[in-house]
Amino acid sequence: MKSHPIPSSAVRRRSAFTLVELVIVITIVGILSASGIYLIVGFIDDAKVQRVESDLNTLDLALKAYERNNYFKPPTQEQGLQALVERPTGEPQPERWRAYLEKPMKDPWGNEYQYRYPAQKSSKKYDLFSLGEDGVESDDDIGNW
Repeated sequence: MKSHPIPSSAVRRRSAFTLVELVIVITIVGILSASGIYLIVGFIDDAKVQRVESDLNTLDLALKAYERNNYFKPPTQEQGLQALVERPTGEPQPERWRAYLEKPMKDPWGNEYQYRYPAQKSSKKYDLFSLGEDGVESDDDIGNW
């Protein structure tokens, strides 16, 4: 018995993908990529909020050290957080000043952290907060309140 060879066109059809199969695979890959990007962006936003909370804790500790060294008086509104980096020139002058930070801290969006004395929202003596992604004081601010 002699076997009949399979025509070459039939082999080609069986080993290749159809256009419909390619479109389905590309669509599935696109959907998975888009949902992955969406999840990553969510994680990045969460990480930025966590960094702000960590930075606020660092600033709060630096302000407490400033207060302890200056008879429990925090920097004035005018002196602001800059008083943690360089000796204030305005009154009242701190009694025992030292640098508490090497440089001013910025939030993940590149804005300087905000300091308000006396506090308007916090139960502490001062408000410490980030203006958030929009860079203006609004409901999305992240602070010590």
